[in-house]
This record gives sequence, C-alpha cells and structure tokens, in this order.
Amino acid sequence: MTLKLNNDAIVPVVLCGGSGTRMWPMSRTQYPKQFLNLTGDASLLQKTLQRLEFLSQPGILVCNQDHRFLVAEQMRTQGYSAKRILLEPCGKNTAPAIALAALNAMAQGDDPLLFVVAADHVIQDQAAFVSSAMQAAAMATKGVLVTFGIKPTCAETGYGYIEPGASLDEHSYVIERFIEKPDQQTADELFNSENYLWNSGMFMFRASAFLHELELYQPEIYNCCLEVSKAQKNQEDFVYLDEALFSECPSLPVDIAVMESTCRAAVVPVDCGWTDLGSWNSLWEISEKDGNHNAILGDAMALESHNNLIKANNRLVSLVGVEDLVVVETSDAVLVAHKDHMQSVKLVTEQLKSQQRSEHALHRQVHRPWGKFDSIDSGERFQVKHITVRPGERLSLQMHHHRAEHWIVVSGTANVTRGNVSQLVSENESVYIPIGETHCLENPGKVPLELIEVQSGAYLGEDDIVRFEDQYNRA
Repeated sequence: MTLKLNNDAIVPVVLCGGSGTRMWPMSRTQYPKQFLNLTGDASLLQKTLQRLEFLSQPGILVCNQDHRFLVAEQMRTQGYSAKRILLEPCGKNTAPAIALAALNAMAQGDDPLLFVVAADHVIQDQAAFVSSAMQAAAMATKGVLVTFGIKPTCAETGYGYIEPGASLDEHSYVIERFIEKPDQQTADELFNSENYLWNSGMFMFRASAFLHELELYQPEIYNCCLEVSKAQKNQEDFVYLDEALFSECPSLPVDIAVMESTCRAAVVPVDCGWTDLGSWNSLWEISEKDGNHNAILGDAMALESHNNLIKANNRLVSLVGVEDLVVVETSDAVLVAHKDHMQSVKLVTEQLKSQQRSEHALHRQVHRPWGKFDSIDSGERFQVKHITVRPGERLSLQMHHHRAEHWIVVSGTANVTRGNVSQLVSENESVYIPIGETHCLENPGKVPLELIEVQSGAYLGEDDIVRFEDQYNRA
C-alpha cells in the first residue's frame, strides 16, 4: 500500500550522481562510492532504497548514463523497481537533476510530494529518519520547500550549515541563512553556539512548488529542463536525456539555485545518525573500533597502533607503531594517508587522470550489463581476463581491428558465434577468434559462465570494439 499524507503520494527521488573522488582507491569514476559495499553487505544505493521502503512507492532515480546498468543490476538483485531511471549524459549538479525528476513525476498529470535523497548517505536511526520525513511532508503539503538540517556532533568543515529562524510549527523553522563550508575557526564558532545545523542535502516539496520557484529564480535552468523533458526518450525503465540540449543547461546546486532565494523554504532539524560518507574519515567515525580506536575492515591487524582506519579487500594488511592513518588496499592500488589530509585524496585522482592512467576510472574488475571481467595480467602485446557471464546474458555481436582472442571455458557452457557459424563450447574446451572476425558470446545455461580470455595484438584497448548488435543499446 502506498503511504500517503492527506491523499498526497510521496515519491522518493534518489540522486545517484557523483564520483566520490575523496574515497579513492575504492571509489572510481566508473564505479563510484554509492555502488560500493562500504558499511555492510549491501551498497550505499541499496541501503538507501531499503530506507525508503516505508513509502511503498517506486522511486525516480537520477544517475550518470554510464552507470545505468550498475543502477539497474543493483536494484534487480534487491528486488526493487523504479518509476523512472533518468540518465544524465553529463553532470549538471542537483538543480537540473531534481527539476527533471519533478517534470517526470508530473508527466501523467499527478503532482506528488518529492522526497529527495542522495544515494551515498548513511542513516543509523531509521525511526528518526521516517519521523522527520513525515514532519517535512506535513509542511510540504502547504507549499513549503523543506530541507533537513542535521544536529552537529562536531565542528565539521566539510559540510555547509543552516541557521534556523522563527518556528513555523513544533518541528520546522524558517531558514535564516545558509552558510557555505566554513574554515576551522568558523566551524568551531558555529558548533559551540549550538544554533546551527548541518545542511544534509535532503529535501521534501511538492513537485509543482519546486518547479514554480525554479522558474522564478532560475528561468534558464527551468526552460532548459522543460525542453530536455520534451525530447527525452523512454526505453523500459530508462529515460535517455538529449545530450545536446542537456549540455546547455547551467550547472547549479539546488541550494544556490532555489533554496537560498525562495521565501518558501523551511528546515526540519533531524538527529538520525546521519553522515554523507564524504571521506574515509567519515567511515572511520561510524565504524566499530578496537581498544586503540582502530577501525579494522577486512583481513587486517594493527599492533601498537592507534586511531587508524584499515580497509583490506584482497590480502592481509598489517600496521605496526603508527597512528592517525588511513590505509585502503584494493587489487591494483593502495592508499596510505594521514587522516588530516583526507580532503586531498581527490588530488591523487586528478594526477592519475592527467597521466592518463586508468586507475582513476576503472578497477581491475570491471562490471558490464552481462556480467564482469577481471584483468588478471597484461604485457606489451597480450592481456589475460577472467570473464563471468550471467545466465541468459549475451555480449554484443562485435569485431576487433587490432586483436585476436582465445577463449577457454572454465565452467558452464558458452554459445559462441563466429561469422555465420554458432557452436556450443563446454568446460575445458576452447575457441579462437582471429582479428577482424565477427563474433558473439552467450550464456544459454542456468549457472554463471566462467572463462579465461587471452588477447593478443598490437592494440588491446577497450575502445577497439565495433558493435553490430547489442541488446543493451550501447553505441
């Protein structure tokens, strides 16, 4: 049953954008933090969807077009469905994203309340979260644009702040002013005054009320999003946005675009164990710690060491005689940094990108809509991959100009097409694909297909693919 307030449906809008560069090396451009299992056995996106189950309403998700299959797969494995998945061809911040979600929510003549949340937040008190949502919804039915202010637990410089003004009811207040991320001295003053709240980036408002204020204060964004929504193309749950039109849209956060200007804004204070998990320090703060305040996640140990975070993903990590460090190990990169320099981790990704190194964007294990592959080894003219194809899935019909491929089936059965000929290839059997031959790989079975692929040739980049047919509509 859909939860309603005074017959108003509440539609969740989940913002799944962002690259999470401050949480490298786990968070990367093609697999950012919202899709990672950082706080348990589900990703941050999946936990966000779990938190919104009390609404019993399919949500609208907004994500980068490159992440569409990640979003769809993570929803599928948890049994969730979406009202819409809006695909941004480029990032334009939160104001255009929310505007397009609002326009889509109203496309069938409805005018629901929108509960806007980010996919990478952590909420530890679900009851308080639901209670604050209902309090905000009560105000939003009156045409108020509500944001959620978090009661600070420290003098944090990584968050913006809100100064509440006069009370509107027992749960909400007029917003006196927004304060951008402060320096440490200002943060100390704001925290010690006990009169300020962290700006959470969560909102509740009626779709039409938000669009009215957006048109009033940012008509260029409003008009651009209106044109984009008219030109959008729907394909099952996916909504493809026109790249040429969307690229012309101004890029602004919703706070600056609307909330700081409108006279209809209010804030609901919330104490629900919230964090936006913006850095490794945030993960250390919410993680269980040993007697020396070390947060140990994975196969790791800390001897004569204090106040460290260790995140080991693939092998044993040991710390001896150190303190205040963040150590994060992945299959192809290791981060060692002082906790006081977490805001500078993104500089590593910038340098990797400037050096044209793939580690800023890709993990060794790369996910695809049909499954995944792990680049085991590579050299000047060869590359070895471990490929997993899910049951019933199929790679595109394709060819390569610069490489040949040799497939060895480890488990399962492959249906391999070469030119006009198809054949079944079983365990311990292999097949060779010469340069320039059209080919396709399919898993017709009920279990995952595992195979080893050996590539050889003068150029082994992922862009040496010419697709002729693709069920996932990739270019």
